[in-house]
Amino acid sequence: MSYPFTPYRLVLGSQSPRRAALLQALGLPFRQVSAQVNETYPPGLTGREIAEYLARQKAHALRDQLAADELLITSDTVVMCDEKHLAKGPNEAAARTMLEQLSGRSHEVITGLCLASRQEERCLSDRTAVHFRPLSSSEIDYYLSQYAPFDKAGAYGIQEWIGMVGITGIEGSYFTVMGLPTHRLVEELQRFPRPGQK
Repeated sequence: MSYPFTPYRLVLGSQSPRRAALLQALGLPFRQVSAQVNETYPPGLTGREIAEYLARQKAHALRDQLAADELLITSDTVVMCDEKHLAKGPNEAAARTMLEQLSGRSHEVITGLCLASRQEERCLSDRTAVHFRPLSSSEIDYYLSQYAPFDKAGAYGIQEWIGMVGITGIEGSYFTVMGLPTHRLVEELQRFPRPGQK
């Protein structure tokens, strides 16, 4: 039986194994591509605007490669604490600083999602509040040495050790924190205009 929610062949514009695993868990057949995108953004954007802007930039870099019956999925996740954007920690020192900032605090995780065909583009975002208990220096050291989360926004993955021992609660979607708001994705797949439909 074919997937009932979209007539398109899906293209995931990301090499993230986490996003690929979520699409597979949804039963969505797809091919996977990626593009090098400058992750800088205009000053003055809110967290939601940053996430949507970066997801859109990824879509624009890949959209011309689509066939007429393909639909591109791109996304970007940002972590906001005290209205400051915590990007990826490029090294251990930066990642430690971020985790110390998140320790014992609540923060926002916002994932932007962009769906694009050759004719149409739709972008949105989803927000989840995440609550961390205080983390000890030894816990942070262990996580950084064992998991090296330097490719993750906010320097952590909710599905990894630090999430299991440190997160006391979330308000919103767990999958949004993982990097793909799956509930919003399926909703938008059903709403997205069919090929040839205006």
